[in-house]
Amino acid sequence: MESFDTDVLVVGAGPAGATTALALATHGVRVHVVSRYNWLADTPRAHITNQRTMEVLRDLDIEDEAYRYATPWKLMGDSLFTTSLAGEELIRIRAWGTGEERKGDYLQGSPCELLDIPQPLIEPVLYKNAAERGATFACNTEYLSHVQDEDGVTVSLRDRLTDREYTMRARFLVGADGAKSKVLDDLGLQVEGQMVRAGTTYAIFNADLTRYVEHRPSILHWIVTPNAAFGEIGFGLLRAVKPWTQWIAGWGIDLAKGEPDVSDEFVLKQIRILVGDPDLDVEIVRTSVWYVNQAYAPQYSKGRVFCAGDAVHRHPPSSGLGLNTCVQDAFNLAWKLAYVVKGHAGRGLLETYSAERAPVGKQIVKRANQSRLDYAPIKAVFRVEGADNPVEAGIARFKDPGPEGIKAREAAQAALELKNREFNAQGVEMNQRYASSAVVPDAAGGEEVWKRDPELYLQATTRPGAKIPHAWLIDRRGRKVSTLDVTGKGKFSLVTGIAGQAWVQAAQDLDLPFLRTVVTGREGTLDAYCTWQRMREIHEAGALLVRPDGYIAWRQTGPMLDAEEARRQLGEAIAMVLDRN
Repeated sequence: MESFDTDVLVVGAGPAGATTALALATHGVRVHVVSRYNWLADTPRAHITNQRTMEVLRDLDIEDEAYRYATPWKLMGDSLFTTSLAGEELIRIRAWGTGEERKGDYLQGSPCELLDIPQPLIEPVLYKNAAERGATFACNTEYLSHVQDEDGVTVSLRDRLTDREYTMRARFLVGADGAKSKVLDDLGLQVEGQMVRAGTTYAIFNADLTRYVEHRPSILHWIVTPNAAFGEIGFGLLRAVKPWTQWIAGWGIDLAKGEPDVSDEFVLKQIRILVGDPDLDVEIVRTSVWYVNQAYAPQYSKGRVFCAGDAVHRHPPSSGLGLNTCVQDAFNLAWKLAYVVKGHAGRGLLETYSAERAPVGKQIVKRANQSRLDYAPIKAVFRVEGADNPVEAGIARFKDPGPEGIKAREAAQAALELKNREFNAQGVEMNQRYASSAVVPDAAGGEEVWKRDPELYLQATTRPGAKIPHAWLIDRRGRKVSTLDVTGKGKFSLVTGIAGQAWVQAAQDLDLPFLRTVVTGREGTLDAYCTWQRMREIHEAGALLVRPDGYIAWRQTGPMLDAEEARRQLGEAIAMVLDRN
């Protein structure tokens, strides 16, 4: 039998690569990560961490550690539109589910809150825990090329410190090497869409702005000023990195005019204008130009090589979907690789990665870019085109007591409602539905009927292809545990009720090392609130087969009393999902 240097080699140590490593190491799979950089992210890029990503961190046992480094949900607050941070406030958007109208939806939908964790803080958490669980890492190591064959992948690498070139042999290769992915290019996979569609100047700076924010906590402030009125969004940005002493300032640029002015003198002036303090003591940490992309790959893999994260979906940070989608790509892929490496599944399981995640990538690229376009109605509220100073005239009109002012304020109301699709889009973040050979459709079939707007609202369901709904159960010590806590953790879960003894016997008879049985209603998983009984959409003697990533692979909605028939149905479902035929 061939000896491999590692089971899985991952190129890139960002959110997708590090999560892949952490999940694989947690599953007991040998994984080696290479990164061309000396260390991890050193600029606060992605920061909004949504509930589904927090559920992934919870499953990987690092949720509590993430909380230690994050700005908590309660401080993420509204998104404000002001003439400057110190200046007049104009409107607010209730954001991140913290508003009175939506907070209950978020609390009911998941055991996890949203958090604000800038990338330089979450990456070391992923990296450290992956290493502690057995993953190995090599920084300053550049991926050069790969050749795959029927048995594995030979990867050529270069040590950037010594210039030594060498090869490693792996069963599988994962390209998590970012928006300029060489692994993706080497595979010949195409990216559809438009790159460099718009641009923004970002400046990271240190300044104590507590006096402007502490009484109205918010991580995101939009500044309505003529000095930052260019571009698709048309407002200046102040985003908290470390409340309330480190910030990012941003403003749109005109790509037709070439490279923007990023001199310290100009950037300092812009920061002071956005804050509204001409004498503000500012330490500029770094200035960069960031470009807006709208591109996605229709296919994520070929043979034994897989791509994840920004390599396959490239978009702006609007809607906060970037890091979240990277982490969720990795979580989907890792358990499948682990099951194939361990011999629990056939190679066909790996084909479901692209089938399930590529539609999600396309969706979030379109949603993130649409979120930028959806600022247009707000911009129109605070603009009077043709005026000597359109922004100042727009603000004056907004405050006018006459008919034009009434119209502007009514337009502001409609514009804020539209922005719920960015700032309170629990459905966008949580309503992913998978369709692949790793999901067995209901025998009855039929399309899912959405009871409310699927972008705004989570629709919990036990339909195959959906994530298992969250409901609180009670453990043996009287503590609340989620349905997500008694499933996952690298195993398939057969979920039934007290009446489902035929399913319990069927699982025992199959005797599969990766299958656990969860009987809701009995001691340890007591359905004390009867919430799960209300949500499960199946008979108490029915069953759900839940995958390691929390998604439902198969269900039997009706009662089953015959253990032999239950064993046959369950065995066939597992064989189909895992390509064990």
